[in-house]
Amino acid sequence: MNMHTARAVSGVDSLKTILGIPVLAIRWGDAIALLNRLIAERRFTKLSFLNAHNANIAYTDPIFAEALDDFLILPDGIGVDLAARLLYGAPFPDNLNGTDFVPAFLQASTRPLTVGLLGATRVNAEAASVKLAALAVQHDFVVIHDGYFSAEQEPEIIGRIEALRPDMLLVAMGVPRQELWIERHIDERHCTLPVAVGALLDFLSGSVPRAPLWMRRLRLEWLFRLAVEPGRLWRRYVVGNPLFLWRVLKQRWSRGAETAGELR
Repeated sequence: MNMHTARAVSGVDSLKTILGIPVLAIRWGDAIALLNRLIAERRFTKLSFLNAHNANIAYTDPIFAEALDDFLILPDGIGVDLAARLLYGAPFPDNLNGTDFVPAFLQASTRPLTVGLLGATRVNAEAASVKLAALAVQHDFVVIHDGYFSAEQEPEIIGRIEALRPDMLLVAMGVPRQELWIERHIDERHCTLPVAVGALLDFLSGSVPRAPLWMRRLRLEWLFRLAVEPGRLWRRYVVGNPLFLWRVLKQRWSRGAETAGELR
């Protein structure tokens, strides 16, 4: 979804470009209303979330960056908020991280939906499905497959999605695999709203703990995750966060240089 298409879908002219990726600046309630409208109108829209980690990957991976150009992107976390402050003088209106926003959307959506789950381990996907069904009893949750499948299994999995044709398809395979998989395999024949949800199913299953609420409110969930899984996540946060901010500063300086050039 290029910038023009994102504006057309959202109905608002409020995109902030972070390291070349247009991110929708929108209130929590307005985002819920937007997704409800897309589903009601059956407007096929790929959805993802931008945080510092995703932005770093897209910065050095042109294939991933090109794939994201076809998604509607919502802001996730303090990193992109700091970037918005540096580049635009104001943060995003709300932190629409998928781990909180997707369950909240499903709870708020009164129209019964069919929601497909694809990714994580089978045990975690099933547990997440049970949790979601308790959170949002009005919807039908269907586990399609875990995230560990071969290329030979893909046609059957894609066929299963097409037969179900869910309103939402939650794809939990990690970045960038989930977005690339959606980009390559999913279109309007399969579902209305494919959503790249990262570790959401693991969080919902309880196998990966969430930070305490006070840490989330202080925007320090990344620090909690680092403490829980330092071996896996130190590079993402300890190296990745400063690198992201450096790249954002370079974007700001280059934009300032361009403006100065135009004024000459």
